[in-house]
Amino acid sequence: MRITNRIMQRNNLSNINTNKMYQDRLSTQMSSQKKINRPSDDPVVAIRALRLRSNVTEITQYYSKNIPDAERWLKVTEDAISNLSQIMTTMIARCEKGVDSYLTTENRQIILEEMQNLGKEVYTTGDADYAGRYVFTGYRTDTSLSFLEAKTQNYTITEQLDKNAIDSVSKVETDKLLDINSTSYMDPAMDVNEDDIFSAEVHRIRLAYNDCSDNGNPPVIEYMDENGNVQKWDTQIEMMHSYDKSTGDPSLNPYAYVAQNEEAIVYIPETGELLLGSKRYETLMATKDSEGTSGINEAEIRVTYDKSNWVKGDLRPEHYFYCKADKEDKSGDRITYNENYLNHGAEHQVIEYDVGFNQTIRINSTADECFKHGVGREVDDIVSAMQDVLDLEGVKTDIEGIIKSTTKEDELDTLQKQLDAVNKALTFAKKKEQDLFQHGITKFQGYLDDANLCVTNCGSRRSKLELIQNRTQNQKTTYETLKSENEDIDITEVAIQLNAAELTYDAALMAAGKVMQTTLLNFI
Repeated sequence: MRITNRIMQRNNLSNINTNKMYQDRLSTQMSSQKKINRPSDDPVVAIRALRLRSNVTEITQYYSKNIPDAERWLKVTEDAISNLSQIMTTMIARCEKGVDSYLTTENRQIILEEMQNLGKEVYTTGDADYAGRYVFTGYRTDTSLSFLEAKTQNYTITEQLDKNAIDSVSKVETDKLLDINSTSYMDPAMDVNEDDIFSAEVHRIRLAYNDCSDNGNPPVIEYMDENGNVQKWDTQIEMMHSYDKSTGDPSLNPYAYVAQNEEAIVYIPETGELLLGSKRYETLMATKDSEGTSGINEAEIRVTYDKSNWVKGDLRPEHYFYCKADKEDKSGDRITYNENYLNHGAEHQVIEYDVGFNQTIRINSTADECFKHGVGREVDDIVSAMQDVLDLEGVKTDIEGIIKSTTKEDELDTLQKQLDAVNKALTFAKKKEQDLFQHGITKFQGYLDDANLCVTNCGSRRSKLELIQNRTQNQKTTYETLKSENEDIDITEVAIQLNAAELTYDAALMAAGKVMQTTLLNFI
């Protein structure tokens, strides 16, 4: 076969082009630092690169964003609950001091102010937030735990309790003692003696809130009897006040009334108390939870009531209870919160972060685990009892001062009767105060235990998160190494190959130039 110059030219140009393309590919690798520039360069490397890049991106999200965000959320939560623990510890110390029956008026006033300030600080701590999101309010991270200002909005609240929520309370009837002063002590209306003073002790259900709605609609109590039938108390519940507002008669004491009527159920909206006669108390205490039905509490006692007036610092019901609230637009429509709470075994509003491949961690603690209504209600009871003692001590001081300044026999007799009545009331009031302090030690210790448990849970989650973070860091390094090995070039090797390709290309040009100079005429 005859080889023509045209064939030689074509072959040389094809080979030179091949060398040039190889040189271009190596040059592109040097500039991009990547083995391939398009999937067709090496489909296997391309597919593996896509998978490894996806893995690196995902694990970088976990390591650089999710884990640090979760760690900071847990830190804010733990700090807030640790502060709560300190407050509870201080409250216990004040209760231990208050148990002393020889407190002076000055010491009692100091403890009262301290307890008031500590009670306010508890729920202020519960409004802790991280990056504008409240950390104790479950899914409602845009809503504060407590009301940040006074507000009027009607809520219908259903509390789900059991017989452990029933306690005892005593009320000292002081008659007109607190109205006695230097100008009224001889007023016939101030005729008070020891027989008018008494202490009534009754059983009660203390609701989560005081200053409840006085709208003529008493609460509804529901419980399950021994036959498994739901019983309801509604029309049987009487609404009373500290005194009857229609007549202004302070002698109508709801505590004394219930103590004398075993079938009575009295609702006091100002204090948020349901007072139970002895028969009613026995009925509720007889409720039992069946061991044969898991997930259902047959001993549950549900109390439904209304509250409209809220002050700054009141806990929002939607974070704790099944409730319905009027919409703020005054349309008459209502918003329903936590309807699933009525189903036994309802779960908390748990917030979880993805912190690894198929791995999540809980970052939040809910308000009902640590910031409980009982803390503020215990403080209210103690403060009220201390204030009663201080008021009676003030009346006693006034009467003793008047006795020293008068010599009239009729006045002295009246003042002595009043002083005896005050001393009797003080005896009852101080005993109540001391009992509440002793009770407070136990209750606040329980709240402290709850807070410490939450702190422990936060600490264990942070420890787990630290382990995950260390493992994720190692995984991130591994995947980045694999990704680099798969798609990044070895610069030294490619540089040598590029230099060789350039030499080959130059040599091909020179050889082609020599060959192309020879034609058929040279052989004739």
